[in-house]
Amino acid sequence: MSFTQLFLYGTYYLCFMNSKIIKLFLRISVASAFLSAVADRFGYWPTELSGWGNWQSFLVSTKDMNPWFPETIIPFIATIATGAEIVFAICILIGLKTELFAKLSGILLLLFAISITLSSNIKGAFDYSVFTASAAAFALSMLGEKYLELDLVLFKGK
Repeated sequence: MSFTQLFLYGTYYLCFMNSKIIKLFLRISVASAFLSAVADRFGYWPTELSGWGNWQSFLVSTKDMNPWFPETIIPFIATIATGAEIVFAICILIGLKTELFAKLSGILLLLFAISITLSSNIKGAFDYSVFTASAAAFALSMLGEKYLELDLVLFKGK
């Protein structure tokens, strides 16, 4: 085997076949998507990059996505969703019960996708890649091998 073949095979293996690297990439991707959305709701993104920009705009969007709920419980729903996104993102990022929080993230994202689809149309869910993010979270939940995860330290003997 030539050096070039060995290099190409090694690169292919490290980048595409190593489930540890894929799992780390999925953890960072899912967590950063959640944290970016939360940061937007609290006005941490510049206005020109922002989708909501503030909590009030997010509440309006939540109401639009959930027209079947009474307006009085929209702030509660928005708060629960935001809290879940923060907790799920942090746990996935640090590797605390990754499989559990990845499954919960997949469910939450699938609920977002269904809400967007039912309240407007499926194109919105496709354009915002919510089905894709949900699938990524579910895929992450299937990768059981631990890599750079807090669980390795906390549950070392288990």
